[in-house]
Amino acid sequence: MIQRHFVMTPGEPLDAVSWVKKTSEIVSEKGQVLHHRENVEVPDFWSQNATDVAVSKYLRKAGVPQTDGSKGFENSIRQMIERVVHWIVRVGEKEGYFQNSESEIFERELKYILVHQLGSFNSPVWFNGGLFQAYGIEGQGGNFRWNPQLGTAIECENAYEYPQTSACFIQSVDDHLMSIFDLAKKEAKIFKYGSGTGTNFSPIRGRQEELAGGGHSSGLISFLEVLDRGAGATKSGGITRRAAKMVCLNADHPEILDFIQWKAKEERRAKALIAAGLDSHFEGESYQSVFGQNSNNSVRLSDTFFKTLEANGSWKTLARTTGEVVDTFPAKKLWDLLGQAAWECADPGVQFDTTIQKWNPCKTSGRIEASNPCSEYMFLNETACNLASVNLVPFLKATGNFDFAGFRQTCQILFLAQDILISASSYPTEEIAKNSFRFRPLGLGYTNLGALLMRMGHVYGDEYACEWTARVTAEMQLAAQEISGELAERLGAFAEYEKNKESVNEVFQRHCESLRPYLQSQKYSKDFQSLYDRWQKENAKLKQRGLRNAQLTVIAPTGTIGLLMDCDTLGIEPDYSLVKQKLLAGGGSLKIVNRSVKPALEQLHYSDVEIEEILEFLQETGTAEGAPHLTQEHQRIFQCAIAMTPEGQTISADQHLKMMAAAQPFLSGAMSKTVNLSESATVQDIQNIYLKAWRLGLKSIAIYRNNSKSSQPLKQHRFNEDIAKSAT
Repeated sequence: MIQRHFVMTPGEPLDAVSWVKKTSEIVSEKGQVLHHRENVEVPDFWSQNATDVAVSKYLRKAGVPQTDGSKGFENSIRQMIERVVHWIVRVGEKEGYFQNSESEIFERELKYILVHQLGSFNSPVWFNGGLFQAYGIEGQGGNFRWNPQLGTAIECENAYEYPQTSACFIQSVDDHLMSIFDLAKKEAKIFKYGSGTGTNFSPIRGRQEELAGGGHSSGLISFLEVLDRGAGATKSGGITRRAAKMVCLNADHPEILDFIQWKAKEERRAKALIAAGLDSHFEGESYQSVFGQNSNNSVRLSDTFFKTLEANGSWKTLARTTGEVVDTFPAKKLWDLLGQAAWECADPGVQFDTTIQKWNPCKTSGRIEASNPCSEYMFLNETACNLASVNLVPFLKATGNFDFAGFRQTCQILFLAQDILISASSYPTEEIAKNSFRFRPLGLGYTNLGALLMRMGHVYGDEYACEWTARVTAEMQLAAQEISGELAERLGAFAEYEKNKESVNEVFQRHCESLRPYLQSQKYSKDFQSLYDRWQKENAKLKQRGLRNAQLTVIAPTGTIGLLMDCDTLGIEPDYSLVKQKLLAGGGSLKIVNRSVKPALEQLHYSDVEIEEILEFLQETGTAEGAPHLTQEHQRIFQCAIAMTPEGQTISADQHLKMMAAAQPFLSGAMSKTVNLSESATVQDIQNIYLKAWRLGLKSIAIYRNNSKSSQPLKQHRFNEDIAKSAT
């Protein structure tokens, strides 16, 4: 099951790396030093940005035994990797994952992958993993872990012997006061250890509905405001990281029109406060004074809604308690308000309920009602998912070929580690702990796709880019399915497999059949045929041995871990801007410069002199548009989500949608993806995007119109002489 690939000779993989000492510092816009650490040991090939992210976010800041007997902090990337890997390996040995020398092979391969930035776990693993085993750090208990011997969830005595390592949670809420405030408590436990959660709030009655004791409900929005304040007061992961949550609402809820307009109205208030002189930072006075800033909002739309809209029909909202019609209005009214609100503040996004249920592998166990905060993890209520992402760029060789063997090995080593983490971890409630073992859902994904395509000379969203995206996503899904099947054979399928066997096999055969259109590819037809044949064989095995995991893959936003791996682009996104400024939660910022331009130009066979002059142009302007020597066709390869000038060309909405449509059929879950629009985009443009996304079979869609909010975490860098000098 586990083979050597990266480390073929004896020795410690971390010893083969050259280590250097660096200083890490983050300074606020006003010059205040927010973080400073000297003599941090890092690999010599890690950038300053990767160093700053690791040191400020992931290296433990208290309770680490020092050589003089005192307690202090981690001061080395080696320490961070060793504490996490050693812990995972020991749990894997205890749980029977390994045979013969597999444990040693797995440990060395995983260390190689992590130190060489080929992949990374989600942030909670780095925050919390191995602290008890390596340093004896305990913390306050209260979470739950599954005890297979007892067949029940038991409460943990401390926080870190079985730490919270899943980034994504989906929870439910019932239509009574105690359930709502119990959810607030559970959300706080999730935020505390660096994770995010999502809930569908449709069961809560609207303000139009009566209470059993008389009078009317205070309504959904009033409770959402309370929960928003709770999230805003929690520093996620115990550090300067924002709490993250998703609020979903079905389109037939009595307060759906209020919900759609909620954040747009709050954005107007924030802009008024900024105009009055308050701080405009997304964590400043203005945004802290308004509601809804700690959640992403999504409206659940079914095929029935779209058919009603196309027929210009009436839409009905229904009482939660009686099912009676509360209000009737044209479906177009909801549609117009949805487009207007997204135009004003990017919220709400849309989740396509009928499509989501079609791809649900566990239909017998229940519906998929909600997602995590970024919409990539979509599964049953009261479940958790830990994520890991593979950095695609290191697998592109100087010859232009992609190392699929190395990619598959990285996928499978990370996936195996993720499955071990299910046993090694704790969860905020007994039910989530139980369901983590009943379903074992995981979220393997990739990042840096935009930079990979740039280096390959593909235009984001063109035919070859879409075919490549489909291929690499399908390869990842199949690699995960293969290792999950082998784990099922060795350790048993997930507990709910037999109950859902028919729908599991149906969905995984649909994944495979989604390759059929690509068998006619002019460039990759043989590769797709080979992939299709391998997948058919794997699906035959699936029917015999089942799967260890009910869900396998997603594409996460990879914001912080993308920086940790020195990615030029994040998740499935194109580059936002070739030079950009990343505002950090807690203050400060990082300047991020795309380092893929030069190797892309080399791949396109520009001379050294031409490359130097093109890069000088980039230093001065921050864009490839109009660069000397660069053909108009090649300029498109370097287009970004946002243009540097009002006249500049950007990646179109259709290009974004085509890339999503290429990846979606080969993902168990969905993807975190934003369709970035220019400031001049219209409400009609946004509505057209939502409609096309539904027709393309996507599970969800989100847009962002540039500068629609007065503060945004990612911005183009403002170019001046000093910035231009340092842009490369």
